[in-house]
This record gives sequence, C-alpha cells and structure tokens, in this order.
Amino acid sequence: MSAKEPLLGTLKVCILNLQGSSSPHKDNSPHLQPFCEILEMILRKGIKQPVLGFKRKDYWHWLEQLPNQETPHSMPHLSMMIEKTNSCQKLLTAQGRGRYFLRLALNGKLLAVALQQLVKSPRMSEWYDPLTSILGNEDFSEPFLSLMLVVTEMNFSLDMQNSSFLDESWQLPVCVTYDTVPCRELGMVLRYLDGRIFIIDVLPQSQAEVDEVVLVGDVIDEINGFSLRNACNGQAGTVLQKLKGKPLSFRLIRWKWHDGGMYKPLLPYLKILREKIPRFQLQHEHVQKEKKEDRSLQGGSFLILFSVWRQRSVRLWHTYGFREMFTTTVLGTLVSCCDDVLSHFLYEREVQVVLFDVKETEVFVQGKASSKVLFRCPYTDISCVGRRLENNNLFAFCCVVSPESPEHSTFDCLVFESNSEEESEEIIRRIAAGFKHTEWFV
Repeated sequence: MSAKEPLLGTLKVCILNLQGSSSPHKDNSPHLQPFCEILEMILRKGIKQPVLGFKRKDYWHWLEQLPNQETPHSMPHLSMMIEKTNSCQKLLTAQGRGRYFLRLALNGKLLAVALQQLVKSPRMSEWYDPLTSILGNEDFSEPFLSLMLVVTEMNFSLDMQNSSFLDESWQLPVCVTYDTVPCRELGMVLRYLDGRIFIIDVLPQSQAEVDEVVLVGDVIDEINGFSLRNACNGQAGTVLQKLKGKPLSFRLIRWKWHDGGMYKPLLPYLKILREKIPRFQLQHEHVQKEKKEDRSLQGGSFLILFSVWRQRSVRLWHTYGFREMFTTTVLGTLVSCCDDVLSHFLYEREVQVVLFDVKETEVFVQGKASSKVLFRCPYTDISCVGRRLENNNLFAFCCVVSPESPEHSTFDCLVFESNSEEESEEIIRRIAAGFKHTEWFV
C-alpha cells in the first residue's frame, strides 16, 4: 500500500472549492490563490538542485526546456505559451515566469497537457528526485495529473496584464485603467523606488485631480501599453514626451486591495517612502468636487453658428501663434463691426435656442426644442475663447474643422449670445479651465 501525499489531499480540497464557486474564475476569486500556492508547492517538491553553490533551480527552468525535448507529442501551443512568458517585460525572475505560465495555461485549458509533458519528459529523472518529489514518483504523479484534468474542465478568465507582482507574490493587486485627454501637465508627482513608479502627490486643480481616478500611493504600471516595470529614473517622463499630444491610457496598480486594506506586497515600498518623505500619506478617497449647478444652461443661448473668419492651414496655429492672431483679428473684428455682422446673419438664418453643455473633455451643444446634437468639440480642438467688451453677452471660440487631416484643416470661429453677462462669463471660465487642462504644443 502506497503512502499518502498530504499535498495532493490539500490540492483536491482547493479544486473542490473552485468547483463550488462561480465561473469563470477571476483574479478576485478567494479560492484561486490557495490553489495556485499548493500547485506551486507540488511542482517544487523534490527538485534537484545544483551543487557547489550554483543558482537554484525552479520548476520554470524545466518547463521552458520542454519544446527542446525529443518527445513524440509536439505541442505548438506549449511553445507559444513559453515564448509569450519569456517575452513578458514585467517578469524579472524564474518564479514570476513560472507563475505567469501557469496562469496562461489555466486560461487556455492547457495546464494538464503541459504538466503531462513535464512528467513524461526523458529528463524527468535529472530534474526531480523520485523518492521525495510528486512529479517524479509514479504513484503520486498519476493522481496529480488526474486532478489537473479536472481543473482543465474549469473556466478561468485571469488578467494576464496583471503580472508585475508575480515575482513577489501570488496575491495580485487591484488594477485600474486611467484614460485622459492630451494635456501639458497631468499634475501627478512621481517617485521611483526599486524599479517601480509611485504617485506621491496629486496637485490641486490638475487634470489628474479633476478626473478623479488616481490615488496617492498608486503605482504606474503602464502608459499606453508600454510597461514601466523595473523603470529607471525619468523613464515615465520620456514615455510621456514621446506621446505628447496624444490621448493617454495609464494602467495603475492600486495600493488598496479588494478587501479595502493595504495590498501587502507594497508594504515594504510604502514603508521606505514614509521614511524618505515624511509628508507622504496614502490617499483613501478622491477629493470631492465642489457642488456646481447643472452645466447645461437651460435659459436658451442663441446659437448664431456661422464662420466669421476661417484660417486656411492648421500649421499657422502652431507656427505663428493662433491665440494672438485670434485676439487681434477675429475678436477685433467683432468689436468693431459685430452689430452689423450679427444683424446680417440674423436676417439670413433662423436663430436657434440651444443647450450649451461644458463637459469635462468637450463642449457639447444641442437644440433645445429638437434635442438634436448640433456639434461637439473637444478642448484639444479649441484654440482660444473670448468675448466682446462692448457686448458682454456675446462670446466666441475658434475650433479646428478637420482635426483628423491637419494638413488641409481650417478653423471656424463660432459665435454665441447668452442671456446675461454672468452666464457668458461662466461659460468662458469653464471652457478656459478645460482648455488649460488639455492644452498642448507641437
């Protein structure tokens, strides 16, 4: 009668727990981490280590050699998974790569096949001690592979991008995506520590604070798909400089875990940050915005919507300074002859009452009666905004007509009339604030 292996009994309990929970199994499943930890212990048990102080071996060192083995059952999927694991820039150790591979295999329902290849490898006796290991012992390897076949029937949906802490822990962080508009300054103060980029402050009234996604203490993991794992000082700034003028997508690692407490693998980093920066404090919640009235102005602004002046090339905006050109030319023209111009167009066109909505990233205008969207203009397409001194109810701004083809684009000056001076001033202030956050230069 063969002896029992306690690890196999524990593994069976973990699998039963997974079977009893909802599917597909995701990173926040409470039974995923215990299962992975036991599986890793089994794969490590009885590994033969080199003598004379050479680098210790882990199960990944044997897994990555499988495609080179002369086995009768070639596995192109296995080779692809190993290649993908080796190419992941977020992994720095054999431990991290082994864990990443196991997660790939769970997602692809290939775990049983991969481990079966490992057990049947001609070099198994070189890798595992048959007396102390599970994989190298036939009495234990067969029931182990049977349990892996059960796992293969389960559905897993694991976030493979969430891999920056696999080198350190099976416990994975909460990750969020922060998308924001092109802007000159985001307002995030960064600190580099052991290859990780921590957000140690968010400046007041900055784009990052307005968007209410970033928390002080979070880690920047990626920018537009570019991994910042093991980043050197200034690397985030270099990436942002290359992306100047483009929408930004940050992948953030939260310092806060699913249960609301601190993500434990970050504790050593945060302790060092507190020692080096006494004022550093974790941010638990976002700064609440001031309560404002509904941004849609319900009192009826008269949409005059005509081109007072059109500039032929978008290049002039960048080369000659369109803001100054707008101020001296367009608004100057409005000051001198606005009444005549408006009178002409008011007779020629029907005036529409509109709702003028100044949103976080764009100006949105729709007809009040028809609810038809007349136009929406991102702040990145607006060059400047202003109003007449003689008629404070009148305001205007210039926007690019065809931002997707800048070589042949033109600018329109859009003119509106509000109900009051206060309303006009409020609109200008909001557009200017949005324009400030999203302004960029080339």
